[in-house]
Amino acid sequence: MIRTIIQISILRLWHNKSELVLTFLVPILFFSIFAWIFGSRGSSGNTPQLKIAFCDEAGSATNQHTIRLLELTHSVRLHPSNTPNVPTEAYPSLKREAAESLVKRGLVNAAIVFKAPAPNSRSEHIEILTDSFDQVAGQVIVALVQKSSIASQMERNATQAYEIRMAGSPTVSAVAAADFSTNDATQQANAFTMPSIASPAIALVDVLGAKKTNPMIAMYAAGIAVMFVLFSATTAGGALLEERENSTLERLLCSGMTIDHLLMGKWCYLTAIGILQTTLMFGFGAIVFKLELLKHLDGFIAMTLVTSGAAAGFALMLATMSRTRTQLGWISTIVILSMSALGGSMVPRYLMSENIQRVGQFTFNAWALDGYNKIFWRELPLIEIRQELCVLLISGLAFIIIARLFATRWERG
Repeated sequence: MIRTIIQISILRLWHNKSELVLTFLVPILFFSIFAWIFGSRGSSGNTPQLKIAFCDEAGSATNQHTIRLLELTHSVRLHPSNTPNVPTEAYPSLKREAAESLVKRGLVNAAIVFKAPAPNSRSEHIEILTDSFDQVAGQVIVALVQKSSIASQMERNATQAYEIRMAGSPTVSAVAAADFSTNDATQQANAFTMPSIASPAIALVDVLGAKKTNPMIAMYAAGIAVMFVLFSATTAGGALLEERENSTLERLLCSGMTIDHLLMGKWCYLTAIGILQTTLMFGFGAIVFKLELLKHLDGFIAMTLVTSGAAAGFALMLATMSRTRTQLGWISTIVILSMSALGGSMVPRYLMSENIQRVGQFTFNAWALDGYNKIFWRELPLIEIRQELCVLLISGLAFIIIARLFATRWERG
């Protein structure tokens, strides 16, 4: 009997295509996605370059050379405002306020500020203005700046030593240290002592996270909210397939209701559920975890409206494309989890290579997350999320149009 039960279970699994896909294909798919995300970072060609800006308050040639060495590492990319028109020109320096603004708006990963040296101090003081939303970039840039600064000092000292040897004129301290009986240039050159290398004093300055009461909540609330809005919308959208299976849909269409009325009614309901769910989630975060909701209420309302509307359209598109509710279940699971992984709901996008980040731009999640992060994390005004709002509005409209085209088969019987 046990053998018979095993055989029946195997046959049932074999003939149930959705269960077969969820059992064997989905694990391989997600293993491939995460291997693609993290495995590609081992290749230097796929490692994303860090975008930086700099402000040179000291106006030092050594700082210019440090920036040049940083650029030669191919690990960083200068902001266009710091890039000279001709390679031989000096790198133009930004004002501190401008460099800090670039970090706050997310246009660069960090800004390097070379402070003017203190009196009687040979070591340089450098501030790295970072955005703790990317918890890796700041530490990497500190290491690169320290390495490049020391290398710049070594090259400068070697150049000075060479010039002194060629000129045959030692420094005052070198003359005092040596008892010259002749004017021999070789003795003067040997008397020159290479200056010591002073490691720069580097301070990390978090320009955004330091002002937040609970920065981790502001970072992850959007990713969780968007993913679960998609899941709840597709689950509720499955009611459309249930109505078709039990012939309720046919009776509704015979009563004078058109398919357009039905789809728009479902869209309004799913949008309202998404708005309520997102508001409840963020409201709970504001009460329990001190998420600054009221401070950014206008941006939250705008993003929640378009995100919920686009999610509702996406759910209707998947529902009309599916034949059964079971088929909708495994299709939505695969699609939503894949979009969440590539779009940043599961894995922060700063950990991904540039190629994968570009692929993530084709997902629904990436644009919704960028909009919420600009409002809650970067605290940008509403006008700054106009691109995300437009993309989500157009996407939602496209989803509804596609859903209407697939629903045509229900009108035909």
